[in-house]
Amino acid sequence: MGCGRSWLTLFYLGRGGHSMIFSAYSGVLPAVTLAWGMSASQAGAVQSAWHLGFLVSLFVVGLLADRYGARRVVLHSSLAAAASAVLFGVLADGFQSAFLLYGLAGLCTGGTYTPALKLIFEEVAPARRGRAMGGYLAAGSAGYALALGAVAVTTGFGWRAGLFAAAAGAVMGCLLMQLALRGLADRPAAGGGHSPLRGLGELGQNRAALGCIGAYTAHCWELLGMWAWLPAFVSAVAVAQAGGGPGSVAASGIAVAALSHLVSAAGSVAGGALSDRFGRAAVMMAASLASLSCSFAFGWLYAAPLWVVTLLALVYNLAAIADSSVYSTALAEVVAPERIGAAFSLRSVTGFAAGALSPWVFGLALDGGRAWWGDSTAAWALAWSTLALGGLAGPWLIADYGRQVGRR
Repeated sequence: MGCGRSWLTLFYLGRGGHSMIFSAYSGVLPAVTLAWGMSASQAGAVQSAWHLGFLVSLFVVGLLADRYGARRVVLHSSLAAAASAVLFGVLADGFQSAFLLYGLAGLCTGGTYTPALKLIFEEVAPARRGRAMGGYLAAGSAGYALALGAVAVTTGFGWRAGLFAAAAGAVMGCLLMQLALRGLADRPAAGGGHSPLRGLGELGQNRAALGCIGAYTAHCWELLGMWAWLPAFVSAVAVAQAGGGPGSVAASGIAVAALSHLVSAAGSVAGGALSDRFGRAAVMMAASLASLSCSFAFGWLYAAPLWVVTLLALVYNLAAIADSSVYSTALAEVVAPERIGAAFSLRSVTGFAAGALSPWVFGLALDGGRAWWGDSTAAWALAWSTLALGGLAGPWLIADYGRQVGRR
């Protein structure tokens, strides 16, 4: 530890650039749904393809980070992530191609996430870990907002312009990460001979780790489903209430979603810092309960004034993201240092599997609700409630994690 903080600034900026391709699809979702003739469930499936690729990647790169060092994994993944973002922006032109290329982008991007968190855990002093990990997630939220802002600004040039902007951000992010990590050393597991399967098996005996992983899984179901559908919902509210052209109000809806991501960036830093001071379990519990309340309430605002929807969107993003970095820090603190990558791998499989399914389930519920009630408050409320129902196990698992940690 102790190589200074300057590398973190470049690292955060690189994370912001890489994250743009993730939210760019959410921003263009209303436009490409029409252009490609997709149903809501197909549109959600494209987002799910990202998460499926991401979870496969995260499982592998976590184990590789333990064996070869997190720095090396991040550097190689950063190059692959930039290349896949460019391919998606240039070649996606229908449901099938978008599904495959967005899945590839998710597969290539995983190495810039959990190995990066492992790297921060290794290089930052314990008293600042929560805040430092929160800063990395905040940089991602800033990138999500930047991508949505780019989509809104380039609306007049067509939906592909937004994807091009996100791809350019990923390329810039790659360059910044290469610069950030020049002065750091790889820290592979001592001896390099630890069995990944043994590491995963040991986690099965660690109840605190399992509680944290389970709570993170419920968190991902809710958070990633919300991120996938928030821009489309806010745009739908704006279109339904405005008398002007749908393009302009849809752009305003995307801008609201972008603003909510900026607020969530502050939530990541605040959540991490608060957990350093008041404890991991307390912050996780408070954020989980607040987010669940928003998930149950959000769909019922379809007919509410846009400013009300905007206000709750900001609160929703703040609550949903505030505990993300805390789960990473909490898990790393209850496993052996040489097993952090394995723990993050297991967490990633369960968390991003849930996150891969939730946008699709949301879309199915929305299709069903529209078949019954049309494009109405009831249809959207049903869809948003699927996120809340999937996240209900979170508080119980957080409480169990807290009890196990208290006994240590």
